[in-house]
Amino acid sequence: MKHTRTRDVMTVDVVTATYATPFKEVARLLAEHRISGLPVIDEDEKVLGVVSETDLMYRQAEPAVPGTRPSRLRRLSRSRRDNTRRAAARTAGALMSTPAITVPARAMVAEAARTMAGHKVERLPVVEENGRLVGIVTRHDILQVFLRPDDEIRRTVIDEVFVRALWMPPNLVTVDVHDGVVTLSGQLERRSEIPIATGMTSRTDGVVGVVDKLTFRLDDSHLRPDEQALHGIQEEWLRNL
Repeated sequence: MKHTRTRDVMTVDVVTATYATPFKEVARLLAEHRISGLPVIDEDEKVLGVVSETDLMYRQAEPAVPGTRPSRLRRLSRSRRDNTRRAAARTAGALMSTPAITVPARAMVAEAARTMAGHKVERLPVVEENGRLVGIVTRHDILQVFLRPDDEIRRTVIDEVFVRALWMPPNLVTVDVHDGVVTLSGQLERRSEIPIATGMTSRTDGVVGVVDKLTFRLDDSHLRPDEQALHGIQEEWLRNL
């Protein structure tokens, strides 16, 4: 079943900085492009870290104290030391948060959403398997998936769930979609097909919820897996051998 991948919704024209990019240039890039953060890359376009508006704000919120001894810094907590480092930073390399939180280009949009939520970030650099930057994805990009029209969702559920996955005629079930909520009704051949149908439908891009009104002709819940294959969808086909 086809799902939208991160590479399908990402922005490929990415504003970046290098390790040596000056503080003021980073601030200018964020302001000029109206973005809240940007990736810092090396000469091979691999992501070293990310600089956000918050990182720049430490410059004003916590100015560096001249003459602070290294022994004093070692006693500080890691986050405190990071903040002190940013307060004294003059380049993107000193400002950035590292290691960078990234998402693979092949990852499903749902995975990118979970990563954003888990790390409480608004954007993620998108990388290939070799770590090279190929794009950036934002919360706004991911939310576009939920803007799929109801008619498009309905066609996808019928075609990919029932016709291709469960080998059923398209008119065997009724699929109604309203504001992303899919209602499935009708009679399937086997009871075991219902959780398959509802599970695949719920994972379809743009689906907000699933209402299950499906019934079944044959209760195969008591059968062993090897016995289930002799019933339902394949039964008629086997009789014709």
